[in-house]
Amino acid sequence: MADLAQREVRRRPAAVRFPGRVLFLAEDAALVKRQFAGEDLPWPPAFPLRNDISTDEITPAHICFYFDQTLGDWPYTGLKCGEEFPIPRNAVRNGGFSVCVSGKRRGKGSSREQSPYAELCAGIQLVIAENHERIYKQNCQNLGLLTSTDFGLLARIRRGEEIALTEFTAGEDAITRQIIEYGGLFPFNVARLQGKVDLPAITTGPRAMTLAEKIFARHATAASGRMGVPYVQPGDAGFFRTDLRFSHEYVTPMAAIFFDQLVGPNEPVNDPASIVFFRDHLTFLDEVISPQKRAMGLLDLATQLKFKQEEFARQRGIRLHGELRDRKGSEGICHSIVLESYALPGQIVVGSDSHTPHSGAIGALAFGIGTTDVFNSWITRDVRARVPESVQVVVRGRPAANVTAKDIILALLRMDYVKSGQAIGKVIEYGGEAVAAMNVDERATLTNMAAEIGGFTGIVAPDAKAVEFLMERRGMARAEAEACCAGLESDAGAEYAQVIELDAAALRPMVALPGDPGKGIFLDELPAPVRIEIAYGGTCTAGKKADMDMYAAVLADALRSGRKVAAHVKFYLQFGSQETREYCRRQGYLETFQKAGAILIEPSCGACINAGPGATSRPEQIAISAQNRNFPGRSGPGQLYLASPLTVAASAVAGVITAYGDAAAAGQRP
Repeated sequence: MADLAQREVRRRPAAVRFPGRVLFLAEDAALVKRQFAGEDLPWPPAFPLRNDISTDEITPAHICFYFDQTLGDWPYTGLKCGEEFPIPRNAVRNGGFSVCVSGKRRGKGSSREQSPYAELCAGIQLVIAENHERIYKQNCQNLGLLTSTDFGLLARIRRGEEIALTEFTAGEDAITRQIIEYGGLFPFNVARLQGKVDLPAITTGPRAMTLAEKIFARHATAASGRMGVPYVQPGDAGFFRTDLRFSHEYVTPMAAIFFDQLVGPNEPVNDPASIVFFRDHLTFLDEVISPQKRAMGLLDLATQLKFKQEEFARQRGIRLHGELRDRKGSEGICHSIVLESYALPGQIVVGSDSHTPHSGAIGALAFGIGTTDVFNSWITRDVRARVPESVQVVVRGRPAANVTAKDIILALLRMDYVKSGQAIGKVIEYGGEAVAAMNVDERATLTNMAAEIGGFTGIVAPDAKAVEFLMERRGMARAEAEACCAGLESDAGAEYAQVIELDAAALRPMVALPGDPGKGIFLDELPAPVRIEIAYGGTCTAGKKADMDMYAAVLADALRSGRKVAAHVKFYLQFGSQETREYCRRQGYLETFQKAGAILIEPSCGACINAGPGATSRPEQIAISAQNRNFPGRSGPGQLYLASPLTVAASAVAGVITAYGDAAAAGQRP
């Protein structure tokens, strides 16, 4: 990579101008359409802006099969306003917009960098919102797309004023400020290799630290290359050495193209032994892709993602967990395999997916990063971060037998603190009596869905349960496993931005209504029976061994009383990994599942991203799923409810949404 040391790199101008139009993403579809017809809406507005715009709405999953500037044809085509999708292909680019405005929690959901890249390629130079989700904002910064929460800029922009770049760097740490000034992470890193940037040392003095802060401190890298500082505190910014970097076929190709074009097609990656690739997202796409999308060539594009990842892995000597050779399916979902086979307590694990916090279940500091971060980590082996504040979630008491980790996380997601965006970018540290009683798989549901909270990551301090997990899954001796976990706990007196307490004993089975995981209610509050056509158990969140235990328990109960999956329901069960599938075989679950009428699927992300069996195919179709999110269009056009594995299996048998142990689950059908 010697060429990078000689490459010319410059800071962007000290002031910027936005000559295009301003696009307001409003709740009212008619107002959105009027803007594409040429009307400029007034500011301040007399209309509400759309909140909670997910990356699935900015770039629907099938659009991410593109990994070049064609993405600029598609931004906001998945945006749902009321019951309409008012933004067609090329509308943004053809409309001459340079600024886009929305409300709270812009960019929630997936870590896909295709979303801000699509905006940038369509001509958007600035996005303004009340707050931005952490990964989305970082992806914008990495690409050179400016972000702001200052709506006061709009009047000045419309007057044609130049805006000082300092308006967009104010309040940012020194590293982020320079990334914005250089126009993105890669040019900043080129300047970093040339010694042109200021990397302030972390000099925090003695203090009590949270578990996440301790791990950050151990992995902080200095300009000299030395790793580790005694203490960190929230706000400290720097680069942190990773122990494991992984990506999947949705992201690897775009990162590989960046690497080949900007670094060199024959240049090696830094430490390939600590990089892992996965083919896990699109394994079953051909079974569900619509004729219209097939005609658009999207299946061929998706296949190219696979080939590009395989080629890059082969050229750079990187381990690829790919498709099965003897049957359709993959070795496993990235998060499942990383937790089962790679991550260790106290490590920093980064992945190209928002659900990377899955591995926080054993005390790893695991967090999602975007494509540019992935590609840059192949050069430097480290990632930039600003030490986040932590939120302590204490789950007290003992839950009822039919209340699971999924019910607990749905209860958290509906809290005002989370829904208002106050948890965005914070570490969610779980503890308390109920968490201590959980096995690691159930803890992984909590840490995995820190992504839906908007958190930086989720983490549980490793304890005896983590030791047992390492002994069972990794074959470690007890002394080795205990040594891995030693000292990994928050200090007494550690500071938290917020302490949230939940009484597990007061919870009942929950369900999230269609549209957002934050729309949780107690299941017994549903106003009327909800008849389902599809039940789905699987994904990284709910395809683990403990989840399979729950599906099997419900279906075994049904078989003992002469019942099966309801005749009008298709119940799909998808394993998170081959290790989980083999566990089910040993336990005799495969026979139970088949006798009860479940449809078994080999590992893949599948229905969760509308890329496999279990996704809806019609707007009026109703499904219940144990996956992690139900944003509009995420898993097909239908109405998707979220619930625990117990509730999903009970509902499959009853034919209506019901809790395990309720009358309907016991055999009363509508």
